[in-house]
Amino acid sequence: MFEKLRQLQQLKSLQDDLGKEKAEAEREGVKVVVNGKMEVEEIWLNAELSKERQEMVVKDCLNDALGKIKLVAAQKMLTMKEKFF
Repeated sequence: MFEKLRQLQQLKSLQDDLGKEKAEAEREGVKVVVNGKMEVEEIWLNAELSKERQEMVVKDCLNDALGKIKLVAAQKMLTMKEKFF
C-alpha cells in the first residue's frame, strides 16, 4: 500500500514538473508556445502572411511545439522510471 502511495506522489511530482516546462516553435514570423500540460500559452501571428498561409504556419508551429513537449515528457518519464523502478 505504501508503495502505491509513493508511486502516486512520484507521478504528482512528474506532473508538476511537466507543468513548468515550455516549448515553442517559430516559422515565418508566427510563434507558438505550449506548456507541459499541452496547453497553448501564447500565439504570435504575422499580419504580412495571407490568411491561408498563416493558418498553415500556425498548424505547423502547434504540431512542432506539441511534439517538442511530448519529447520532454517522455524523457522525464524515462528518467523517473530509471530512478525509482
